[in-house]
Amino acid sequence: MAPSPAPADPGDTASREVDRAEAVLENATAQARTAALRLEAATRAMPAAQRRVATSRGAVAAAIAAANSAGRRADVARAAYAKVAGDFEVAQDNFTDARERVDQIAQATYMGSSFSRLNVLVDATGPADIMDRLSLVDQLMRTQQQDVDRLIHTRAQARTIQDRAGLAKRDAEAAEAVSLSKLTAAKAAQVAAVNAQQALTQLAATRQVALRAANAERAGVLARYRAALAEENRIRSALRGWSVKAGNDGRYLGGRLLMPVHGWKTSDFGNRYDPYYRVWQLHAGTDIAAPGGTPIHAAAAGHVIRTGWNGGYGNYTCVSHGKLDGVGFQTCYGHQSRILVHVGEYVRRGEVIGRVGTTGASTGNHLHFETRFDGVPKNPLRYLPSCLC
Repeated sequence: MAPSPAPADPGDTASREVDRAEAVLENATAQARTAALRLEAATRAMPAAQRRVATSRGAVAAAIAAANSAGRRADVARAAYAKVAGDFEVAQDNFTDARERVDQIAQATYMGSSFSRLNVLVDATGPADIMDRLSLVDQLMRTQQQDVDRLIHTRAQARTIQDRAGLAKRDAEAAEAVSLSKLTAAKAAQVAAVNAQQALTQLAATRQVALRAANAERAGVLARYRAALAEENRIRSALRGWSVKAGNDGRYLGGRLLMPVHGWKTSDFGNRYDPYYRVWQLHAGTDIAAPGGTPIHAAAAGHVIRTGWNGGYGNYTCVSHGKLDGVGFQTCYGHQSRILVHVGEYVRRGEVIGRVGTTGASTGNHLHFETRFDGVPKNPLRYLPSCLC
């Protein structure tokens, strides 16, 4: 039975972005990878840095406007307090004057002025004189009562204005505090804006340095890409030739392939575009990350037809599993730290044939796993368990 197609692994997560970025650059030089990854990081960070600059500048403008508004409110509050304080001084003077008048009345009363008024009436010479003298006494009494009423009124007025002055003073102090707070916030926003602009400038400089470094590696990287393409053509030719020589090598009867290693997928099969060096390259297999030394199992039974160093693939093994619809079916395993089989050996499904490593054009421990048909690579996820387990 032919291997059944399986859906691609949906488990890619944001935490593996670095793995994918490095996978694109596997055939670049170490210096080119470093420069390109720095360029990528700086380029990705630029929009956020630019937003921070714009946001901080907006915050500065808003903080300065708020500080100015608070300052104006403080000025108004101070002016209001000054006016009320002036009114209080006038009210206090009026109260003092009224109190002095009442003090004089009290003193005159104590000194016997009431008896003097009575003597005025006693000394009257007749009824008409008494009436005139009574009118005079009444007028004097009304004047004294007005002085007392004025004292009471001015005292109440002074207390009212004193309360207003106290409230105006508190308002002025509160407005001053708000103004100072807004001014402090404006200064802090200005510092943040300066820092954000400096960070953006530094980021832009870092990006330019990384870009120059990446460009300096261009010739070497393109040479390695051409070498990788030639290498892929040699593998196809060799495996196709082996299928022709093998003749009727039996039919593949294994069904779905066994998962060759326990790990997690970091890169898919397919054409990948290197945005730094602007070249396309076929990634002929699926990368499965696992710790160095992890056992690699034969995905199906078959004969080992290729082992050894293979350029960017590092330590590389291919196993032939017979014919599938008249076409030779092979699986290949790259970047191994150790190869545990030899050409011509028959291996059973699940047999350990090597160990995970990072040989060749590799940026970390993983298995590069391929499914080929007469040497032509096809997507391994069609033939592996859908759970990749």
